[in-house]
Amino acid sequence: FEIFWTKSSETDFKNLKSDNSQLKRYKAVRKTILFLSSNPKHNSLQTHEFTSLKGPHGEKVFEAYAEQKTPAAYRVFWCYGPSKDQITILAITSHP
Repeated sequence: FEIFWTKSSETDFKNLKSDNSQLKRYKAVRKTILFLSSNPKHNSLQTHEFTSLKGPHGEKVFEAYAEQKTPAAYRVFWCYGPSKDQITILAITSHP
């Protein structure tokens, strides 16, 4: 899958990358993005639909785990599109 970013998710990712205290978290998020690009249903992602949100054009939104068993564990919210074989990263944030 080709990865697309919203402006806010791209900013979130860059902020993680530039903050040395967040290096471990950045690496976990980066790994999650790599797994999403190769297989959005990879077991370690624990991908599931996040029904509280809709994508920019009403698409289903999914949540993938970047971290587990960590206080305020990070998640990656994404949807399929804008075209076939593409994924848009909507948000990178701590677990709500």
